[in-house]
Amino acid sequence: MVDVSDGQASRREPSALAPVGGPLLSLALAALMEDVHAHSGAVYLLAPDEPVLEMAVMAGLPRAFAAPWERVGLSAPIPVAEAVRERRLVWVSGEEQMAGRYPRVAVVLPYSFALAALPLACADTVYGAVYVTWPDSHPPELSGHERDRLGGACDRLATRLARAVEKSHPVGPEPDLPAPGATAAMAGTLGSGEAVRMVARLPYGLCALDLHGRVGYANAAACELLGMPVGGLLGTQLWASLPWLNDPAYEDCYRAALISQHATSFVALRPPGDWLSFRLYPSTSGLSVRISRTRAVSAMARAEPPHGEATTRLVTISHVLSLAGALTEAVGVQDVVQLIASEFAPTVGSQALVLLGSRGGRLRVLGHRGYPDASIAERFDGEPLTAQIPGTHVLTSGVPAFFESRRQLEHLYPARRATPDGMAAWAFLPLIASGRPVGTCVLAYAEPHAFPADERAILTSLSGLIALALERALLYDAKHQLAHGLQAALLPHSLPSLPGIEAAARYLPATQGMEIGGDFYDLVSAVGVGRATAVIGDVQGHNVTAAGLMGQVRTAVRAYTTVGQAPGQVMRSTNRLLIDLGTELFASCVYLRLDPARQRVVMARAGHPPPLLRKPDGQVRVLDLAGGPLLGIDAFATYPTTEFALSPGSVLALYTDGLIESPGVDIEDALAELGERLAESGDEPLDELADRLVRHTATAEERLDDIALLLLRAQSS
Repeated sequence: MVDVSDGQASRREPSALAPVGGPLLSLALAALMEDVHAHSGAVYLLAPDEPVLEMAVMAGLPRAFAAPWERVGLSAPIPVAEAVRERRLVWVSGEEQMAGRYPRVAVVLPYSFALAALPLACADTVYGAVYVTWPDSHPPELSGHERDRLGGACDRLATRLARAVEKSHPVGPEPDLPAPGATAAMAGTLGSGEAVRMVARLPYGLCALDLHGRVGYANAAACELLGMPVGGLLGTQLWASLPWLNDPAYEDCYRAALISQHATSFVALRPPGDWLSFRLYPSTSGLSVRISRTRAVSAMARAEPPHGEATTRLVTISHVLSLAGALTEAVGVQDVVQLIASEFAPTVGSQALVLLGSRGGRLRVLGHRGYPDASIAERFDGEPLTAQIPGTHVLTSGVPAFFESRRQLEHLYPARRATPDGMAAWAFLPLIASGRPVGTCVLAYAEPHAFPADERAILTSLSGLIALALERALLYDAKHQLAHGLQAALLPHSLPSLPGIEAAARYLPATQGMEIGGDFYDLVSAVGVGRATAVIGDVQGHNVTAAGLMGQVRTAVRAYTTVGQAPGQVMRSTNRLLIDLGTELFASCVYLRLDPARQRVVMARAGHPPPLLRKPDGQVRVLDLAGGPLLGIDAFATYPTTEFALSPGSVLALYTDGLIESPGVDIEDALAELGERLAESGDEPLDELADRLVRHTATAEERLDDIALLLLRAQSS
């Protein structure tokens, strides 16, 4: 559910505001969290020169938990970005809502917690955003008190940010807030020395961890169970000190406990054969861990994971999960480019990117973002793969290249001096999928940028996910182009100019599958006799088979018309052809023989929706006249014909069922609505009328069926 703040708290008197200066963001965030009893939160500021939110301060949890979202593109589908885009409070009540509305966040943080995000904005200016979280024990709705407090605090902070801008004192990032102390709650309960002695006497292990997972205390039993002296544990993270605990599954329990504020547990094997049970009890200041022996829960021991820095790997896992969730939504190549620009580049601090591929032995620019002048990014398009430039070298060798400064790049590639792009550092990442290079992702940085080993590992790992998405996208685009090329070849490129008849047509493919289908239309002039033939039909299905059969049906109708068959006979001949072809697909069709000079029309119909006739006075009639069955069912079917008048100014609307069929809508109601629109707008120019009749369907996100529309208007002789 998305809620909108009512803004009541924003009417507080400006005199209540403290002067600008000091740790503005940290103090405001701490006060807000205390006011609404939130257990974590962060403040974002809008970057000055790009549509990106940058995390300025975080509280309550380690920043590593929010690593994928330290820099967030405004178009990203996450709560803080949505709060800024829509200028409203966004409320997510728990894990289920998060998974349904923001799956990319849920993939990285699949835990139970509630979240509220709000914009920091004054009048027409947005300065950033705030989010706060609660454990899932929070009620499913925000209270009125919480709404007022959240809205008021954000309004006051936005006003102070505006004041800072007016006084040319821009507010920047601040140190993250430390965890709240727990000693105050313990005052008067037990002396610290006696507490240590009591814990030392317990038969099971106890450890105290801070929010970052660092050990602040461990009793003797814990050291014995873990096989590590206390000096080797204090100040370190358990998974960093003990290789057999260096596993993402165990770190996930630690993250789950802190975010959900629920106790979690896991069982781990201490080599060679001791199984230990870990129970984590969280609070807003850290965790208490109880360690005890347990019986083996599996005959198979976990393989000992490699050594590594835990914090770095946590960031890596978060980035991988976030980008993987985003790339699953990419369909075409431009989707991949946009996702890299909005989800990946802001996270790693890149200001511009180019996605390169190859075709016919030459470099191809597949897409780019962040360059004010498109020619800067597109200048390498068409370069031979033998050219001595980093883009071709990385693409052909599969080896990444990192340049921390312009000097490094130009030292290895002197020709690069002639084509500056205004950037100061670059990462060239090979995109390898199915064992072959499919492209290169070039990330550009506005300032010199160091690429330490851990960052290079992250970028290289994430480039593998990008490569898989790009491979799928290239295949999709190729199929898409093939489908549209085939559809365009099978439909008329243009409608002929006929005496006494004005015509307009529209075709929209279904949005599911290959966006190709069996709907067709045609308009044929009978040379020398002053007559014309109009036909519209629908072959069952929306795939290549349906499109191929549609081409055969359309060609057959043209052929039978050319040899002079009457409308009913054309339908019978086409019906027999479909049966002789042995296809399992059926087709519907409406066939009209137009005689403008006599103002008459002869119609034959084969299971197709009835045309609409708008008379010059604006009245619309449904031509639900006699017809025969679908083509391709009965070899002996007959198709009766009906003749009716077509006076000048009348409009005939021929269409396929995709125009009037939609889930949950009665077809009679849809046909009546189409008739009303035709009646209201029938005097407009025919092309404008065609656009109006398909507009509500053209803008739909999903079309389950193809749509064809053919409009014919009788003109005076």
